[in-house]
Amino acid sequence: MQRTGRLRRPRGTHALAWTLATGAATTLSWFGVHTVLDDTSYEPPRALPVSDGPEAGGSGAGAAPRASSTHRPRPHPPSASPSPSEKPHRTPRRTPSKKPRPTSEGPERGRGGTGQVEGATVRGGRAVFDMGADSATLVSATPDPGWEMKVWHNQGYIRVTFTSGATSSSVFCRWDDARPRIETFDG
Repeated sequence: MQRTGRLRRPRGTHALAWTLATGAATTLSWFGVHTVLDDTSYEPPRALPVSDGPEAGGSGAGAAPRASSTHRPRPHPPSASPSPSEKPHRTPRRTPSKKPRPTSEGPERGRGGTGQVEGATVRGGRAVFDMGADSATLVSATPDPGWEMKVWHNQGYIRVTFTSGATSSSVFCRWDDARPRIETFDG
């Protein structure tokens, strides 16, 4: 028997099938990774009052309020009619986001903050700690421009060292068998 006609496939069928399969796999992978990364949103930091040391008299209830970076001016009452040169001001809308999942980041995470925050400024930067009854947590540590910072966490203390060349300064927050306290060493 003689072959009279050969079944012909259109050109590009294999390339089209490969492109569709690759696109589908990439899309599926992206949605999977996107979902996982979206679920790992972190809890926003809490705003706590900062003091440079223990207040005289303990609670500091009689202290004058300090200016805050979160202070917003009060809105002006709306005028009867806007002037023709003014454009209407629209406030951007926020879409509600998923509530972040609680994470466990070690034993100090479960204790929660006490709200008593103390900081120390040394040559090279500033460190701020949330002082608990029997331990402390580092709230923030910010080096000055041109300085580098390193943090050590250990049982009984947290050390923050600011370095620039051969010069270094350290802030220790210690709570070895006592209430947490801050010690500084300028270099």
